Amino acid sequence: MDDIDWNHLRTFLTAADAGTLSAAGRRLGLSQPTVSRQVAALEAALGVTLFERAGKSLVLTQAGAGLLADARAMGAAADRLSLSAAGQAEDAVGLVSVSASDSVAALVLPRVLHRVRAEAPGVRVEVLSSNALSDLLRREADIAVRHVRPQEPELIGRLVREATASFYASTEWVRKNGHPRTAGEASGADFIGYDREGRFIEHLASLGLDLDPGRFPLLSTNSVVGWELVRAGLGIGMMMDQIAEDTPGVVRVLDGLPQVRFPIWLVTHRELRTARRIRVVYDILAEALA
Repeated sequence: MDDIDWNHLRTFLTAADAGTLSAAGRRLGLSQPTVSRQVAALEAALGVTLFERAGKSLVLTQAGAGLLADARAMGAAADRLSLSAAGQAEDAVGLVSVSASDSVAALVLPRVLHRVRAEAPGVRVEVLSSNALSDLLRREADIAVRHVRPQEPELIGRLVREATASFYASTEWVRKNGHPRTAGEASGADFIGYDREGRFIEHLASLGLDLDPGRFPLLSTNSVVGWELVRAGLGIGMMMDQIAEDTPGVVRVLDGLPQVRFPIWLVTHRELRTARRIRVVYDILAEALA
């Protein structure tokens, strides 16, 4: 037991959660062989087999399942220690990771980061593009730009403002197809979709725009790619108005429909908020995004 390496234990936890060696490697930024070696090293140190291999999947053995709860407790303690240590840092120097949706990360944050570079030159910023809610408690990000209010008691959030989104098409598309302003006027138009499951179609129906899947000849789960498809004249798409107003060559359409309103929250961990480098970036983001 004295030979247990915490990195190996963390790899075991990640592999148990991910279910495969390759998925664990992606989460940890390690190769699959490295993950396999670290799990094997932990098994050797403990003298037990932790996983059975079922094809590519990992299945916990009885010994592995018994170890999992204790390993999670150790992981939570390590995370709290890391958070506490980060919170003591008084210099505005070091790395700060900021998570945001792909469109905000690519099309909004760059302008804000000019201010960060000017006002906190000792801070390095890692921009994480993700439409998922980052797990701030596990330090996947130090700060997150979210569109939902944080519910976890360990997190603090600031409502920066309420943003809006509308429908847009390229000026070339409007020249060729006309300028639809109502749902009826867009009855024959192509739209850009954002998921295969139909959630976006359901959302449009709630706005009074009933469309069948055939009206979405192009799909992309990445909203930046979807926006480029709109700019290329391939159909009507939805975008945050702040971004669209700064994009040449696009026109708001379907303006007879209501704008979509959504909040912008800036979220961090309570302990991280006391670290100067994170506090500086947090405050700049809050002011600039407002």
